[in-house]
Amino acid sequence: MPTFTSSVANANPGRPGVALVSISRLQSLCETVAPRYAERVRFLSVREGYDAAVAALQAYVDAGSVDVVLAAGSNGAYLRDNLSVPVVMVKVNGFDVLSAITRATITWPGVPIGLVLHETISHELADLSPWLNVGLKQRAYRSPDEVRRAVETLAAEGCGVIIGPGMACDFAQQAGMESVFLYSLGAVEEAFERAVELARVSRQKESKRVRLNTIVAHLREGVAAFDEAGQLEAVNPAMLNLLGLDAPKEVPLGHVSKEVPLGGAPKEVPLGHAPKEVPLRDRDEDVPAQVARAVGPLLRETLVHDLPIDERIEQIGGRALIVNCVPIVEQGARSGTVVTVQDALVAQRIDRSLRTSQRPRHLVARHQLDDLIGASPALERVRRLARAGAAHDATVLLTGESGTGKELVAQGIHNASRRRGNPFVAFNCAALPEGLIESELFGHEEGAFTGARRGGKPGLFEIAHTGTIFLDEIGEMPAALQSRLLRVLQEREVMKLGAGRATPVDVRVIAATHRDLHALVDEGAFRADLYFRLNLLQIELPPLRERRGDVAPLARHLLSRGALQYGLPEAAQERVLTFLAPLFAHYAWPGNVRELENLLARAAIYLGDEAADASQDLQGVFPEFGRMKRAADGAVTAREADSAAANGVLTRATPAREDVMRALEQSGGNRAAASRALGIGRTTLWRLLKD
Repeated sequence: MPTFTSSVANANPGRPGVALVSISRLQSLCETVAPRYAERVRFLSVREGYDAAVAALQAYVDAGSVDVVLAAGSNGAYLRDNLSVPVVMVKVNGFDVLSAITRATITWPGVPIGLVLHETISHELADLSPWLNVGLKQRAYRSPDEVRRAVETLAAEGCGVIIGPGMACDFAQQAGMESVFLYSLGAVEEAFERAVELARVSRQKESKRVRLNTIVAHLREGVAAFDEAGQLEAVNPAMLNLLGLDAPKEVPLGHVSKEVPLGGAPKEVPLGHAPKEVPLRDRDEDVPAQVARAVGPLLRETLVHDLPIDERIEQIGGRALIVNCVPIVEQGARSGTVVTVQDALVAQRIDRSLRTSQRPRHLVARHQLDDLIGASPALERVRRLARAGAAHDATVLLTGESGTGKELVAQGIHNASRRRGNPFVAFNCAALPEGLIESELFGHEEGAFTGARRGGKPGLFEIAHTGTIFLDEIGEMPAALQSRLLRVLQEREVMKLGAGRATPVDVRVIAATHRDLHALVDEGAFRADLYFRLNLLQIELPPLRERRGDVAPLARHLLSRGALQYGLPEAAQERVLTFLAPLFAHYAWPGNVRELENLLARAAIYLGDEAADASQDLQGVFPEFGRMKRAADGAVTAREADSAAANGVLTRATPAREDVMRALEQSGGNRAAASRALGIGRTTLWRLLKD
């Protein structure tokens, strides 16, 4: 008969294993049947019984080489109580007993027969004895000693033939009696069928269990499973590590004894809180008990309230852990609980990594502070203040006329800060209606309003987490949203539309405006508390007319950057710059750098051809020449005055005090509007008023 090799390490785990255990005559029947199943299972023959059989099988069971044990009688019952694998019993049915009685009466007619059965006698057979005309006596046994006493008792009562298991037949022969083996070939075949099928199913279940345990063991998330009585069933190494415990060497990976009771805090300790004075690592407790004690309050809370614990932050073993405690429901009934824990610091790192890796490519700051072209004192001051602000996370307010490069400075501050490499999100507060601004900035949950995106949508503050959000035209933000923005700046958390709880964000805010926020506060159009929250670090960008020395080098830089786009050779670039040189020196540049860039693009298109005649009438193409100053003493023509008035630009070189007071009166005291009308910056306006 095929047998396992004696070495457990060399056992073939491919097919399920069945151990055939018999002390005596059952072994010959097993050897007769076993070859029929040799292709489906591997067999191990054990010619021991009781304690000796358990000792011989235990190593194979622990190694997973034996899935099922096949035995009979009291030996099988003993193995069933002392082994962790299923034990299939060779069962004796009524036909086996009647067949044995028939063989005995035919072979030894008239001789009294003794029947030895396991555990109980057959009362039905006793009732049939008179009808069978057989002198039949029965005895039951549960141990080898009881088998011997049963045979001796039957012999003393005059029985000459013993029908029973192999051990009873051996004792009968030693006493000089005849015997008939009780078990039939059919009973053994039936037991083989059940054992082989059970071994196949057990091997499949064990394979799935090992696979699941291997997967769970390699999870970075701690996992512990408890049965319905609160006893620990399984735990992975990550859980032990997160709880600060040592993995038990004697317990298989991902599997612990079910006999460990659920530990917990004393009754006077509030639910969900373990006593801080008791360390998790206790030499007097085994590891499963320490695990149960650590998470016991969570299990009790889940059981009492019949609600799962979802992503709760708990302090366990001196560490901040994200805890989930979820009931296990099988066929509609609760059968246990699974507890998972995750290191909060690891979750934060993963969150930052995800936000960075999934960030859209357009959420990147492309410009540096060195991209500010010019060497004027006003621009140097902007660079100095920007670098100082970049070294800190304080909110920055950029002011200045439209087109002065506020977003470029915001990107430069971001790239000069420790947040470089993280998201840079720009949003124009004047670009969308009030309802859409709220959804864009703060996000919404699914179903928060009609037309809300399925699954919800993160707001720009969430997208900018760990980075910078640039709020352009902050002065145009609706009054109803100013309070929500103020709360974000104060609490550093955002509440999505339709959400039940706030989401913390780590965002550096840079705001920009071309309007006088202080004047808006005086008018009641802008919240004073929001203004003072934004106006922590203020940087005013000077208009081009206040740094005329920077216009020519800036124009050369912009033109060279767009030369490839317009196909301009170097000679054509010089021709364009020469043609526009008068504007560089005298034009007021109400549109600032944006206007300069557009003018250069127009000149590159119309003057890029060498055949172009710069002397032709180009007033229609370049009306800027008609609006610039023509006299160094500040005098203007009627056409220039009309053009300047239409564009809000005063072309006088140095306004007098009377001009300043008149402009302030016409603008209703709005200094920003007055400075634009005078064609000077607010700094110049303040200086003139002071003087």
